Amino acid sequence: MPRSWRPAKNRKREPAASTDGLRAEGLLDPLDKLVAAGFAVVPAAAPREGSCSCDRLGCPTPAAHPLSRAWQVEASADPERVARWRSRHPGTNWVTPTGKTHSVLDVPDQPGADALRRILVAGTAPGPVAEVDGRYLFFTAPRTNPDTDDVDEDEWWSSSLDCRPETLQEHPGLRWHDRGSYVFVPPSVSMSGRTARWVYWPAGGTPLPDAVVVLEVLADVLAEFSAA
Repeated sequence: MPRSWRPAKNRKREPAASTDGLRAEGLLDPLDKLVAAGFAVVPAAAPREGSCSCDRLGCPTPAAHPLSRAWQVEASADPERVARWRSRHPGTNWVTPTGKTHSVLDVPDQPGADALRRILVAGTAPGPVAEVDGRYLFFTAPRTNPDTDDVDEDEWWSSSLDCRPETLQEHPGLRWHDRGSYVFVPPSVSMSGRTARWVYWPAGGTPLPDAVVVLEVLADVLAEFSAA
């Protein structure tokens, strides 16, 4: 399961691109950063000459789907396996399945940047935060017990914000990726040509934050943006 972080005492707390931090830890590649922290990933389709790399005629979701239909089972945080995938699929995008070891709260980039600033000013330690194709992705703890492979259905509670890849258009504002969903991760490239990046990466040893705590901040910010 993903490792945890504790912010360094003298760390400057602001949502900035994390390139310098990756270099300082000897992990220049943003995907290596994620895998080293224990997050499972799997290859996904990418843009290629204006279309999808999957070569499917009339692909309904170009550069927005995993390469394999068995993505939930095949996803791995094994560096050697990821290296083999990279060799076999050069230039691929990457996704991380959600719901087992982590959830992701997903909002438009401007409210997301504002929310991240508020979280940091409040002294709360967020999990990793990525910017992917105009959206901010906040990594949080999942809504089920990540310490067991056999999830008790009684532990699962649904939310009207639950989002799956096929329902993205139904959730233009706040999305909650948990069971049965996935998100693209840096350095994936969207059909619009945007390259995903980490805008915040925690250091230290605190666990992923409670999703409800992050959700409250995101909901407040989105309400303010809507009112404005």
